[in-house]
Amino acid sequence: MSRPGPETPVETRWEGRFITVKQQGTWEYVSRSRGIHAAVILALDEGDDGRHVILVEQYRVPLKVRCLELPAGLVGDDMAGEAAEIAAQRELEEETGYRADHWQTVGEFYSSPGMVSESFTLLMATGLTKVSAGGGVDGEEIVVHRVPLAGIADFVAAKRVEGCGIDVRVAMLLAGGLLGA
Repeated sequence: MSRPGPETPVETRWEGRFITVKQQGTWEYVSRSRGIHAAVILALDEGDDGRHVILVEQYRVPLKVRCLELPAGLVGDDMAGEAAEIAAQRELEEETGYRADHWQTVGEFYSSPGMVSESFTLLMATGLTKVSAGGGVDGEEIVVHRVPLAGIADFVAAKRVEGCGIDVRVAMLLAGGLLGA
């Protein structure tokens, strides 16, 4: 497939509430509708029992299985102009029941740039306090996992054996890059 030049017109093939299918020359891809993107949270919990990461597990319709992921949510889906940091704070509490005292924006990343234009802002949350059970909203049925970083590889392997999908962002925990491991 040849790469179209930047001057090649982009055609919208289909648009829904959250995604848009586009074509530029012979290249087909998907983007988020209305300019929304995602905030992804790397939530680290320091306690007397060591360093832990907060993960979530939820059913994902496209995969037809439960998926192990970092907490995340859409930025600007309900409020235009919403900041990624505000969305991340809301999503961390809704999904996991934790609040964070400290937030650091790591940067903007792309999940699958060959077929999706969606970006996400990765934020690190520390100084966690458990304030509720979490679990999401509107029937999301999110399961919250507080996983020791020292045992992350075994935890992910066990989830694979259970048939759980593993979000690619979990790979950074296995590599240790952001965590200084």
